[in-house]
Amino acid sequence: MSDGHLFNNILLGGRGGTNPGQLRVHSGGVAWRKLGGGKVVELDKADIAGVTWMKLPRAFQLGVRVKDGLSYKFIGFREQDVSSLTSFIEKTIGIKPDEKQLSVSGRNWGELDINGNMLTFLVGSKQAFEISLADVAQTQLQGKNDVYLEFHVDDTTSANEKDSLMDLCFHIPNSNTQYVGDENHPPAQVLLDKISSMADVGSSTEDAIATFDGIAILTPRGRYSIEIHHQFMRLQGQANDFKIQYSSVVRLFRLPKSNQPHTFVVVTLDPPIRKGQTTYPHIVIQFETESVVEGTLSISEELFATKFKGKLTDMSYKGLIHEEFTRILNATCGAKVTKPGSFRSCQDGYAVKSSLKAEDGLLYPLEKGFFFLPKPPTLILHDEIIYVEFERHGAGGSSVSSHYFDLLIKLKNDQEHLFGNIQRNEYHNLFDFISGKGLKILNLGDGRGTNGVTAALHNDDDDAVDPHLERIKNAAGGEESDEEDEDFIAEKDDGGSPTDDSDAEESDASQNGVEKEKPAKKDSKREASVSKAPSSKKKSRDGDDDVSKKRKPKKKKDPNAPKRAMSGFMFFSNAERENLKKANPGMQFTDVGRALGEKWKKMSVEEKEPYESMAKADTKRYKEAMAGYKSGAGGPAPVNVDSGNESGSD
Repeated sequence: MSDGHLFNNILLGGRGGTNPGQLRVHSGGVAWRKLGGGKVVELDKADIAGVTWMKLPRAFQLGVRVKDGLSYKFIGFREQDVSSLTSFIEKTIGIKPDEKQLSVSGRNWGELDINGNMLTFLVGSKQAFEISLADVAQTQLQGKNDVYLEFHVDDTTSANEKDSLMDLCFHIPNSNTQYVGDENHPPAQVLLDKISSMADVGSSTEDAIATFDGIAILTPRGRYSIEIHHQFMRLQGQANDFKIQYSSVVRLFRLPKSNQPHTFVVVTLDPPIRKGQTTYPHIVIQFETESVVEGTLSISEELFATKFKGKLTDMSYKGLIHEEFTRILNATCGAKVTKPGSFRSCQDGYAVKSSLKAEDGLLYPLEKGFFFLPKPPTLILHDEIIYVEFERHGAGGSSVSSHYFDLLIKLKNDQEHLFGNIQRNEYHNLFDFISGKGLKILNLGDGRGTNGVTAALHNDDDDAVDPHLERIKNAAGGEESDEEDEDFIAEKDDGGSPTDDSDAEESDASQNGVEKEKPAKKDSKREASVSKAPSSKKKSRDGDDDVSKKRKPKKKKDPNAPKRAMSGFMFFSNAERENLKKANPGMQFTDVGRALGEKWKKMSVEEKEPYESMAKADTKRYKEAMAGYKSGAGGPAPVNVDSGNESGSD
């Protein structure tokens, strides 16, 4: 690269384990981005205090220490990268990287070096291990010579972290010359005092910088007291207690709710907090917008002048609770705050009402992504999107669905998010915003002929042609309507699709879909919404036009006859119908059949295989049962069956 070096598969070490990502070292500093999105580390060259190299097994580690005492470890460099990157850092950033050696002797005695908030144990001149004093929860003196350290039990631990450091004890003899003491303060006490001044020990309420009581949190649900400490944030509820290290906080969001007296404040975490087997990457807090809070920060003037200089103007705070909470948390954790961008809804709000996975919520179009709140909180960055697609809601032509549309977002990892029930009058605002961000809109033309959806949604007439049907016809051609009729008939037929053994004339008609005769009223309605089928399919099997005008009387079914075999589509419909109804409350019966038919046609052969196997087994069952029924009943089923005569008994 002309302005730096780019490295893939670089691991970031920390309390959450090691996470792979991409590292870029440029003239302005160092930037690391987690693979697949999420955590981002950006270090400006003005904040970098030191850089070190260390040889690890099978790789090299680049250590970067910033001026506020934090240290970052990037692992995975090759030997040939060291020399080129060393000269680049020295030339552009102005710092000469030092070389550290790792002690592998196994000795447990040596020297302690405290630099900033990093404690390093040295064996000779080589580093045995290094820990951050920000992770220390408690310190105490055991006897006269032992310094005991207890570490935070962090709730933001990664799934791949199998072991965690819980406590550590150092023995400082009285003859130690590095930490000189006296009779009242032995060397161990001197070391303890120095560690205590660097570490954020204690977890009681009075030690918190600021405390907000009785705050409603939607995810994880409950009311909590939120304590903001120097190095971590604590959520204390009646049933749960979470401790969150600031190194896990990725970003803060402050998003007002549309036309409601509440404001969302979202704390995005990487790694997330855990509650049992459930992870929460987003903490969704709901504040009353007009609520006012005031108080004083519980810190010394010296600490305020050093740590919060330029971040907070005064030790006292007073204002709207969501603004003061965000401002204090931003000053302590350093995460950036994202606010609504240029998008405005038709009601001049910052979001549009929508639904995701049968949950109603708000979809916020932001400058660099989309955020759906409150449940399930879903953040989608623009960089992760392949395309977006506008669809008619419910895939039907009813008067209810004509007032709504759906927004489908396809991601690079092949995931799809379908935001439904968006009011039609929000289309123009969303379309202009998405197109202004340069995102690909599939409906605008990609060789698939999907212009029907966009044209219909642009039309202000609610009775305009159904864009979903137009998109299907444009994409698949004139025979698509026959398949839709087949899906519709299959949905209405409670007995399942017929097999080759069915001997009733109505079974043949239902199997072909449009060959089955319907009343004139339904025929006219279908002709208005679906392309006209070939005239040859409207005739009866023997070619008699009179039969199409007058329907033959239906034979009564024998209650003892075997149930006809079901097709693979019917097995699929029975399995998915209730899920579709739950995801789209209020969807009409005919719309359910259409939607199931569309989903079935889009499925691959591998996805259909389980249902086709069930259909084959059911067909075999039907043939065997029908053979036994015919042999036992002496032929086709009669109109009226007498059970006594049928069995031959008196």
